[in-house]
Amino acid sequence: MAYVITDACIACGACVDECPTSAISEGDIYVIDGPACIDCGACANVCPTGACVPE
Repeated sequence: MAYVITDACIACGACVDECPTSAISEGDIYVIDGPACIDCGACANVCPTGACVPE
């Protein structure tokens, strides 16, 4: 199961450097590439709004 980023994302970028597989890309809100996500939860641990959640 991959993580996804909800519309609670404020595009702060905190998650990008934490992702060990570089599965997160920038945009209006950030997006996680599901197949590249290894379900480690690193993004969720640093997200200030709780926008990174298990799919």
